Amino acid sequence: MRVHRARNAWFRSGAASTQIPGVTEIIEEVRDRGDAAILDFTERFDHAELAPDRLLVDANELESAVGVLEAGVLDGLRTAIANVKAVAKAQVRNEPVTVELPEGHTVEVVERPVRRAAVYVPGGRAPYPSTVVMGAVTARAAGVQEIAVCAPPGPGGRAHPVILAACVLCEVTEVYRMGGAQAIAALAFGTETVRPVDVIVGPGNPYVQEAKRQVVGQVGIDGIAGPSELVVIASSGADPELVALDLMAQAEHGADSPVWLFSPDTALLDAVAPVLEERGPEGEAQLVETSDVGTALAFAEEIAPEHLQLMGQEAEALADRVRNAGCLFVGAGSATAFGDYVAGSNHVLPTGGAARFQSALSPATFRRRMARVSLPPEAASRLAPAGAALARAEGFPVHAESMERRA
Repeated sequence: MRVHRARNAWFRSGAASTQIPGVTEIIEEVRDRGDAAILDFTERFDHAELAPDRLLVDANELESAVGVLEAGVLDGLRTAIANVKAVAKAQVRNEPVTVELPEGHTVEVVERPVRRAAVYVPGGRAPYPSTVVMGAVTARAAGVQEIAVCAPPGPGGRAHPVILAACVLCEVTEVYRMGGAQAIAALAFGTETVRPVDVIVGPGNPYVQEAKRQVVGQVGIDGIAGPSELVVIASSGADPELVALDLMAQAEHGADSPVWLFSPDTALLDAVAPVLEERGPEGEAQLVETSDVGTALAFAEEIAPEHLQLMGQEAEALADRVRNAGCLFVGAGSATAFGDYVAGSNHVLPTGGAARFQSALSPATFRRRMARVSLPPEAASRLAPAGAALARAEGFPVHAESMERRA
């Protein structure tokens, strides 16, 4: 791993987001040709030939997948599901908020889940059942009725058993062997086999993210995800070995996943640097010596990272001051890796500085708010003059008459 040392300065790494060529054409092909385009692109990009009736994974294959899991993996999935479900359910508000206005009417704000949602599970070097958990369990807790999962097929067109087992345990409605931009297009517009959804969530490669960007408006999405990120702020007393492990763990996501360590403790930085250089995976780490932890936090807030860890007593005391982070981990035991799997928080998080304005995947991603207005005649009478005056000022006389007739 390449390690950059600096003092009171850092540089923002990572490639800027650019439009991915070919995605528009893929989306148009799927929209026009449906299943045939999905099967063609699956053979071309995933090197898997599928018969038309194999796009949707059948119930027998799903159920049998649970039985082949190793006991430890099954236990891990159940722990993750239970904790993510508990945290997600605590965020759901089913009772309306009622506001009584002085004119004598009420406005209720109610939340309703979308009917149908999809979770994209990326392929790559390994299957990611944890992404099934983060998306499907959260959607189910939000009250979504139908949950579709898709993942690129492996060799021979097989869906990975651990993905299928996770779908069964998470009460997923249907599973599709498809990935890439073509899967996003199918979920957004529908095909002969795939019914369109209301919301698409989940990480994926640049082609997947560009496709999500292009179908916004046809469906809702959770955000545009880039490479995974970690910032660690460590003060005196933090364990250098744990700091190094956490930085290396997040860098495992890929060579384009940047990690930063900000600390006023020179000895700590000196201890971490050689470990990263010797054991770290391919990628880049920035180790910055700051004048104090407050300066370290200022740098972290500017980055607005996907993950932020505070380690050491002085650093941990900053927790209430943190504003810009996808997820915050406080204390020596709170490794980011727990959040990726079993802590109960969600690992689908804003990246690339989006934590300034975007939140983690949550039940809110699958729910929408709707105002419900109830005006009795006396309230309509009181409000009509004010409303009519505004309507006529905007050039809408029929709006004005509509209100005045209720007066």
